[in-house]
Amino acid sequence: MSKRLMPTLAALQCFEAVARHLSFTRAAEELHLTQSAVSKQVAQLESLLQHLLFRRVRRRLQLTPAGALYLTEVNRILTQVEMSTHYILSYGGETEVLKVATQPTFGARWLIPHLKGFRHSHPNIHLDIRNELEPFDLMQARADVAFFFGQGTWPGAECIELFGEDVVPVCAPDLLPAAPLASALALTELVLLQCASRPQAWHEWFLAQRLHSEHSYHGPRFETFHMCIRAAQVGCGVALVPRFLAEEELREGKLVIPWDYPLASAGAYFMAYAEHAVEVPKIRHFVQWVTSRLNGEAIATHPRSAEGGHSGAD
Repeated sequence: MSKRLMPTLAALQCFEAVARHLSFTRAAEELHLTQSAVSKQVAQLESLLQHLLFRRVRRRLQLTPAGALYLTEVNRILTQVEMSTHYILSYGGETEVLKVATQPTFGARWLIPHLKGFRHSHPNIHLDIRNELEPFDLMQARADVAFFFGQGTWPGAECIELFGEDVVPVCAPDLLPAAPLASALALTELVLLQCASRPQAWHEWFLAQRLHSEHSYHGPRFETFHMCIRAAQVGCGVALVPRFLAEEELREGKLVIPWDYPLASAGAYFMAYAEHAVEVPKIRHFVQWVTSRLNGEAIATHPRSAEGGHSGAD
């Protein structure tokens, strides 16, 4: 087995401090070490890397190109070590971390409001919620629970259907002409905002009304529904989004529906977890909490067959 090129954390800290101060003396003072100890750590690091990290120019210390490049990597490593340390310090011995993956707009608009009170009911479960646009891996423990939009099958996972959705066009009130629109096609006179994860959304919406537009795929493209909603709100154009994600803006009058034709999407929102983790207490408690929050929800559910996989909803 070949020897690993693994510098000590002390050497990385010494190098970072010297690079930041451009002074061995000030770095030594900060680290409560002698100047010779700091110099020795940096020299050992240079020997390991086989590159000089510093040079003296007119009696002043400067980073070499190799040193500047290495500093970027070292800063990232030290930041991650510090974050990981704070991560552990913030939890008690009885605390369990539950990693939850969700697509950004769904997480912000639906999931987070429905988590109010969870911490009080389950003080020993610490939620670690992360935005994910790409498919996430339950089997490799990147997430304990995942929320996704799709058809409800995921190899090795238990999928619980939450609800379906209707998509509607939304725009800022002052974007509409004074006279009522003559037809849905009149929307093409405005800018059609596109969501990257639903590239055919406008085409399918027009097609459902037996209409065809050459502009269905034209318009600025945004990565998430949140960005589409925000762009519509400030008057950039008209967005086609799940109604429940824009409910707040619609209720407050910041957005309006210029042509009221809701179209049920072919997929639904699901909550998933690995089949082998069904009896893990922290997962069971979280799943029970989310499903209990669904009682009395006013979001329509559209039954479908369980075919296909998971796809982006943002």
